[in-house]
Amino acid sequence: MILALFALWLIFSGKITGEILCFGVVLSVAVYAFCRKFLEYDPKKEWKAVRLLPQVLWYGFVLVAEVVKANLVMFFCILSPKYEMEPVLVTFHTDLKTDLARTVLANSITLTPGTITAELAGNELRVHCLDKDMAVGMEQSVFVKLLKRMEKTVQK
Repeated sequence: MILALFALWLIFSGKITGEILCFGVVLSVAVYAFCRKFLEYDPKKEWKAVRLLPQVLWYGFVLVAEVVKANLVMFFCILSPKYEMEPVLVTFHTDLKTDLARTVLANSITLTPGTITAELAGNELRVHCLDKDMAVGMEQSVFVKLLKRMEKTVQK
């Protein structure tokens, strides 16, 4: 983190002189010490976040893919004259352990067209689906699997 702070200092300084280098080193160490003491910064937590980054990027890619697929399904449902939607409100239990993972799951469901998370209470989610077919297998969706894998990575 000290190196990142120092690099940021050099970028914002605009030029490199002996004074700027010395002051940048001192300032970077001081900001790092402040973060450790008062903001409860822990390099181990940062390392866990770095290890989690590839999984977070993959989750974002999967989320975008699922949104595109759901958009296509909704497009065909809306344009099909024979298809009648049957809205349903589904409640299901999730095994995700952290509040963050459950919140990300609820937001991912809401971002997916045709579904919206109506309530998140503890380990239970209540989801409104525009059609009953959208509710099938929601508790074992790709989002849940990826979030469980991320929780395991963080716990290591």
